[in-house]
Amino acid sequence: MPLAEWINEQRKPDETLIVGINGAQGTGKSTLADFLALHLHTDPGIRVATFSIDDLYLTKEERKVLSSRVHPLLATRGVPGTHDIQLGIDVMNSLQNLKAGESYRIPVFDKAKDDRAPAENWVEIDGPIDVIIMEGWCVGSFPDSELLLHDPINELEEKADRRGIWRQYVNAQLENEYQKLFDFLDLLVFMQVPDFDTVFDWRLEQETKLADISNDETSEIMGPAEIARFIQLFQRITELNLKIMPSLADCVIKLNKEHNIDELIYQRQVFDE
Repeated sequence: MPLAEWINEQRKPDETLIVGINGAQGTGKSTLADFLALHLHTDPGIRVATFSIDDLYLTKEERKVLSSRVHPLLATRGVPGTHDIQLGIDVMNSLQNLKAGESYRIPVFDKAKDDRAPAENWVEIDGPIDVIIMEGWCVGSFPDSELLLHDPINELEEKADRRGIWRQYVNAQLENEYQKLFDFLDLLVFMQVPDFDTVFDWRLEQETKLADISNDETSEIMGPAEIARFIQLFQRITELNLKIMPSLADCVIKLNKEHNIDELIYQRQVFDE
C-alpha cells in the first residue's frame, strides 16, 4: 500500500504515468502489479492498465522461423529477441492516447499453450488511462558488455551456444529494440531476489500453480528438469540486474528466501509541482 501511494504521488496532472516492474522469475511481479492496480483504483478517478512483457511474446510460429534463421534457442520464449517490441510500443501509444468512451484490447499470451491467445481473448480496457504498469523479468534491463559475452556462464551457453551467436543476438536486441520500449518508463521498481539459486525454487512454484489451474492435456507446463535448463536462458541478464538494478531503479523491494519483503527503498523524490 505505501508503494501504491508513492506511485500515485509521482503522477503529474493530465499525464499518463508509466511504471515498470523488474524482477527475476517467480518473484511475484504479476501479483504486485495486480495489487498496485487494485489499490490505485480505490482513488476515485484513477484508471490503471496493467500488462506483462510476457504478453508480447512472438507467436510459436514466429519463434520457429526466428530459430531457423538465427539460432535454435530462440524457439524458446523468454529472452530479448523473442518479444514483438513493435506490438509493445503500439500498446503503450494506444493506452497513453486512449480517450473517454474509447476502449483498447491488451494482448494476452497463453503460457500453457506457449502461444499468443486469440484476439477475442485479449483484455479490454476503457480510457482514459492514468497509470500504466508493465511488468516483466527483463523490463528496464540493460545489455551486457561485449567482452563478457565471449565466455559462457552456464552449461546451456557452453553446449548450446558454443559460438556465442545466441547470446550476442539477445544482447543486441536488448541494447537496441528493447530500449525503445523501455524509454516509455517514468518509474522502475526492482524486486530484488536474494540470489540466482532462489530463482529455481520460485520458478518451480510458479509452474506448479500454472499446472493446477490448467485442465488442458496438451499444455506445455514444465517439470523440474526442464525448469533447471529453462532458467539458464535468463541467468546472464538476471545476474547483471542483481548487480546494477539496486542503484538504477527508482524503488527497490528486497526479498528474502521466504518470499517476504525485508526492505523497501525509494530512490526518487516525490514529484514536486
